[in-house]
Amino acid sequence: MPEHAHDQRRGATGGLRTPPVQEWDSWPFEGGVQPKALRAPEPEPSRDGEGDRACEACGKADDQYIWTDERWRLQLFPPSGLPVVAILEPREHVDGPRDLSDAMLAEMGIMLARVERAVLTIEGIERVHILRYGEGAAHLHWWFMGRPTGLRQTASGFAMIWDDVLPPTPEDVWRENLATIVAAMNASAHPA
Repeated sequence: MPEHAHDQRRGATGGLRTPPVQEWDSWPFEGGVQPKALRAPEPEPSRDGEGDRACEACGKADDQYIWTDERWRLQLFPPSGLPVVAILEPREHVDGPRDLSDAMLAEMGIMLARVERAVLTIEGIERVHILRYGEGAAHLHWWFMGRPTGLRQTASGFAMIWDDVLPPTPEDVWRENLATIVAAMNASAHPA
């Protein structure tokens, strides 16, 4: 618990620091920033699929995904700044990896690699950022963000922000990327 960040003897911001982001190549904006005051600890809100809240992921039909099998489903987000933003989730309603059986954990590792490989088959994708947050939903989901070759500024931790800053990927390119991922996922399910 970062109680030290709420120490009023450190002033209104509790001693929060401003990193030199304006010097970082991956910083998507001109100039620096000033941190907001950190709010005091507060009750955690219930998430989608937690408590009495219905799970949106569990309620979706397979036709809302670009690829499915008996245990996993892959969703591609509509065109955004990065060429590919996808989410992989298990069919089973679990909150995190800690809730999976050892067999499903092993399969999850394989699935993370399969999706990464599928995204990398898209021409012009250099890296795939794989992330897990779990703040908005209590259904385990992994984010895959395809980083374009040569766009070094979109590397690392600000890729999600760059996805909102960059102009959306053209619809026809996005559809080609979708088809490429589906073909790669189908091929990896039945290797030769």
